[in-house]
Amino acid sequence: MKVFTVVGNRPQFVKAVPVSAALREAEIEEVVLHTGQHWFHVMSQVFFDQLGLAEPRYQLDLHTSDPAAMQPAIAQRIAAEAADLVLVYGDTNSTVAGARAAADASVPLAHVEAGLRSGDLEMPEERNRIEVDRLAWLLFCPDDRSQATLEEEGVLGRIYVVGDVMADANRMFASVARASVTVPHEPRTYVVATIHRQANLEQPRLGRIVEGLNQLDELVLFPVHPRTRTRIEEEGLLVGSHIRMLEPLGYLELAALASQARVIVTDSGGLQKEAYWYGVPCVTVRPSTEWVDTVAVGANVLVEADPTELAEAVGSARMPANRPVLYGDGHASERIAQVLAATIPSR
Repeated sequence: MKVFTVVGNRPQFVKAVPVSAALREAEIEEVVLHTGQHWFHVMSQVFFDQLGLAEPRYQLDLHTSDPAAMQPAIAQRIAAEAADLVLVYGDTNSTVAGARAAADASVPLAHVEAGLRSGDLEMPEERNRIEVDRLAWLLFCPDDRSQATLEEEGVLGRIYVVGDVMADANRMFASVARASVTVPHEPRTYVVATIHRQANLEQPRLGRIVEGLNQLDELVLFPVHPRTRTRIEEEGLLVGSHIRMLEPLGYLELAALASQARVIVTDSGGLQKEAYWYGVPCVTVRPSTEWVDTVAVGANVLVEADPTELAEAVGSARMPANRPVLYGDGHASERIAQVLAATIPSR
């Protein structure tokens, strides 16, 4: 059996680590293609270096987020490998390009993180999720809510609730990160902020987010995505002296920093979940989220790009005393490998 995995950006590299390990354990051959959607070393290669992820057999190095530019090259490699299955993760443009390429090559598709919905069709990620779920033959859901969503939508593929592979990565690496990376600040004395989604980089939203961070009266550590830094500089936005703009961090460095923060401010889907597993309250600068359970239990607060609302949410953010287990037990990858081994005949 040969699985062709398509990855292209930072969160997917992390998700792929436990799944690739589970595939090897199940003696399933895996071929990895990196689209090049994230190409900066700190957003890409560092994850292969730090986490032990096997080097991709194919690196398209396209330096684009345009699915139409990625799709033909991906389809060509899928066909050349005579793959039995294409595996994609999440909701990025690399994900939808991989899904379309699998259809072009007439190869079955498996989607990890299937069934997630924010309800906001203005988000490109939401449209990507819906399209990929409609194309997928195997749909691996993180929870029962996602399964119910897919059943209501009437998807044609086979649905499996396996848990969240990010929980697997968190189980594998969170303690390693804290042990191996020294954070030069006392735990719970600072805020970690990450902002990168395109909607938040447009004006006036970006300026209002920066103003909200400026209103905080505590240290803010801000690992800045290259695109975000460019926009801040282009717009001439002034950042308060209590905000330390850092270079993008590798997974272990960010995990060590974020897991010991008092609050996390983000627009990242993955970091919302990681905050929950770390026991750190989260303020999400988005009108909606696909991880609605974190909001329902009070561990995550959604805010629009309103400076005062953002600052007040950070000031009052607290984790609930009793948190239910969300998104699986940290063994989703093994379940995915088991399904693949039982579903796809060996050659």
